[in-house]
Amino acid sequence: MRIQSTIRFALPKDIDQIVELCEWHADYERAEYDRKGKSKKLATALFSDSPPLYCLVVESDGQLLGYATYMVQYATWDAENYIYLDCIYLKEYARGLGIGKKLINRIKAEGKALKCGLMQWQTPDFNTRAITFYKRLGATSKTKERFFLSW
Repeated sequence: MRIQSTIRFALPKDIDQIVELCEWHADYERAEYDRKGKSKKLATALFSDSPPLYCLVVESDGQLLGYATYMVQYATWDAENYIYLDCIYLKEYARGLGIGKKLINRIKAEGKALKCGLMQWQTPDFNTRAITFYKRLGATSKTKERFFLSW
């Protein structure tokens, strides 16, 4: 199967579809997701004068097939900026068609333009399909636990 798609930066009109994709992404990763207030918060994060978050979307025939969000962070040990890939998700029928690789390559290009030296991300250890995909791209991994502290 071949899907004609475009990768572009998210627009304010995309917010509701992005929130829906976030919900599907959370379900895929066996996590809970509460949509309440997310549209407004994401719009603020993505479309403010100095946005802390970037979002690329994959669009086909006016519908979003997926999204990726990332931010610039600083690595003390490397003494340089890097891209932290917060989320990447494609609808099931859009996987395995080369769209994910194009999306990653676009993020790499954006990272280079932002003078970042590398990209980092994480995925649950049970997401073997994604892990296989990332390794095919040449990515390597480190075993670490991610901790969360709420206040």
